[in-house]
Amino acid sequence: MVPLGPLPRTCWTPLISLLLICCLPPPGAQGEFLLRMVPRNPVVPAGGSLVVNCSTDCPQHELISLETSLLKEEVGTGLGWKAFRVSNVTSDSKIFCSAICNGLQMSDSSDIAVYKFPEHVELARLSPWNPVGKNFTLTCRVAGGAPRTNLSVLLLRGEEVLSQQLAVGEPAEVTTTVLASRNDHGANFSCRWELDLRSQGLGLFQNSSVPRQLRAFVLPGTPPHLSVPRFLEVGTSQAVTCILDGLFPASEAQVQLALGDQMLNATVVSHGDTLKATATATASAELEGAQEIVCNVTLGGESQETRENLTIYSFWGPVMNVSGTIRNVSQPTVHQGTTVNVTCAAGARVQVTLDGVPAAAPGQLALLQLNATERDDGRSFFCSAALEVGGVVLLRNRSVQLHVLYGPKIDPAKCPQHVMWKERTIQILRCQAQGNPDPQLQCLHEDSMAQVPIGIPFRVRLNYSGTYNCRAASSQGEHTFVVVMNVQERNPLTITIILAVLTTLGFVAAIPASIYVFGVHKRRDIYHVNKGNAGIPLTPKRPEGEPSS
Repeated sequence: MVPLGPLPRTCWTPLISLLLICCLPPPGAQGEFLLRMVPRNPVVPAGGSLVVNCSTDCPQHELISLETSLLKEEVGTGLGWKAFRVSNVTSDSKIFCSAICNGLQMSDSSDIAVYKFPEHVELARLSPWNPVGKNFTLTCRVAGGAPRTNLSVLLLRGEEVLSQQLAVGEPAEVTTTVLASRNDHGANFSCRWELDLRSQGLGLFQNSSVPRQLRAFVLPGTPPHLSVPRFLEVGTSQAVTCILDGLFPASEAQVQLALGDQMLNATVVSHGDTLKATATATASAELEGAQEIVCNVTLGGESQETRENLTIYSFWGPVMNVSGTIRNVSQPTVHQGTTVNVTCAAGARVQVTLDGVPAAAPGQLALLQLNATERDDGRSFFCSAALEVGGVVLLRNRSVQLHVLYGPKIDPAKCPQHVMWKERTIQILRCQAQGNPDPQLQCLHEDSMAQVPIGIPFRVRLNYSGTYNCRAASSQGEHTFVVVMNVQERNPLTITIILAVLTTLGFVAAIPASIYVFGVHKRRDIYHVNKGNAGIPLTPKRPEGEPSS
């Protein structure tokens, strides 16, 4: 027979139990003496130890022992008792105390329950964004932990318990469903295990997972409102605005504005549930033609988009040119008699019209030719340009003023050839000269070279009589016009009062007591004296042939 080796420790417990059951006498066979084990049904942490005391009241006991598969050592003995330390308790076990009293076998047993904390607790990751009004699932996983009958798993929103369940399975997985609301945005969700050993006198143990923050959102079903110009000229810029209402949280939405393939630098502001993005669209020659401006609003992994058409065009005209002009002059200026060509152009597809005369075809220039005269000085030439863009005719206008240099002239209609004035009267010599540039005008006495004022009041003297040469001069030449001035001598003021002495007393009595001089009236150097009231005026007769004043 081959000897058997030592049995594994895990096999001791069932064997010892079987031997004790077979060998124990029936209850009451050993009399009233008992064998007791303390503590009964202890609970110890995994890997821990405890002291077990086996005692009996039998006065003649023998061989008190502890039967277990666990590591043990005797730590004390006395009259009717022995103490043993049981170490490295890693799992639930059963232990037995045994003794012999008066030749009979006595025994007692107890269960050792092992508790251990879960090794890991974790709340599964939440979706990056959760739409408001839809359910989302919380999942908690707990690995390890015993005894499971005392181990619960709680799912929480902040400190609010949403669900509490016993841990089942390894690892234990607990789930619950939550309806997302706006109030859940930014809330912390977590899970916690609780090992309740208060019935064993040890208390309530617990630990929580790392919290996870929920992000809830609302993206309306309506697209954003996009405001863009219908047309945009190359080289110009204009604001583009995109607005979306009913967005939550509006501050966390992403907005993209694009012109064709070019992203625009947008400034985004939010107020409540409204988001507004503004950017500047600049038209370049490379983008000329039909383009699209796109506004895309993204939140929670979902997006709304709006597209609007924009036509970029080039309209650089009209450009007017005047040939034959004098150089280094800011405005178009020519000499009288110069052949002048006035042209107007505005680029391809543009129809131009110069002074009412259209060009032969769109894209061609309009031409107007003339021989410059003084009548053309200050003449304006008007050019209009028309370009059709997207079914709309765009108009632009430009004008240019021509300046013609010509010599001075004195118009007889604006300057008298002969004047007749009386001395010591206030008169104005009205005389005008024309020309470009404006001429300087002087009127000089041909003998004394005295200058008479032009266009301003002056007092006429007797020696002003004579012939005056009125000379208009400019850089373009000069012109002389003769004016003859005749100044008449003025007679001294003579007032003659004739009083008729009436010799008849009756007439003297009829004369009023007083005579009033009512007024003195001048008329061609002859003065008339009138008597007041009903008096008869005494007026000398005007000499024949005297000129009127």
